[in-house]
Amino acid sequence: MKCLLVLLSYHHKNTEKIAKVFAKVLDAQIKAPQQINPEELQEYGLLGFGSGIYGAKHHEDLLDLADKLSPVTNKKAFIFSTSAITGKAKVAEDHSLLREKLQSKGYLIMDEFACKGFNTNSFMKYFGGMNKGRPNAEDLKHAEEFAQNLKQNC
Repeated sequence: MKCLLVLLSYHHKNTEKIAKVFAKVLDAQIKAPQQINPEELQEYGLLGFGSGIYGAKHHEDLLDLADKLSPVTNKKAFIFSTSAITGKAKVAEDHSLLREKLQSKGYLIMDEFACKGFNTNSFMKYFGGMNKGRPNAEDLKHAEEFAQNLKQNC
C-alpha cells in the first residue's frame, strides 16, 4: 500500500525522528503540508498526519491543509505527534481538532501515536527545557511497533 506522511517538524525535529521510523517501516515518503496538492493524496492508500503539539493542537499549517482536503470515502489515515506532556486523555485532546477535521472529510482514522518530545518553548528555555533527550530509543522502538501494526492492519 502506497503511504505518505504529511509532517511539520521544525523546532527540535522531535516529530521528524518519529516520522523517519514510520517512513522506513511503511516505505513512505515524507512531505511538508506546504508541498502537498490535496488532489495528489488520492493516489495513496494510507496517509499519516503529524506535527508537534502547539497550544494543545497540531501545527496550524497541518490544520489548514486538513481544511483544504477534498472529501473522500473511508480513506485510511493515522495521526501522530510529539509534545511536552502526554497521557491518554491529553493526547486525545491534543489530536481532537485534527481528528475531527479529517473525519469530517471522510478519513478513517486507523490509529494514533504520540510520545514526549524535547521542549524549550516559553519559560522552559530558562530552565534547560523539558524532556531532554526525547524522543529516545524506547520512543523510537514504540514508533516502529506502531508502524508495524499499521502495516499489518491496513
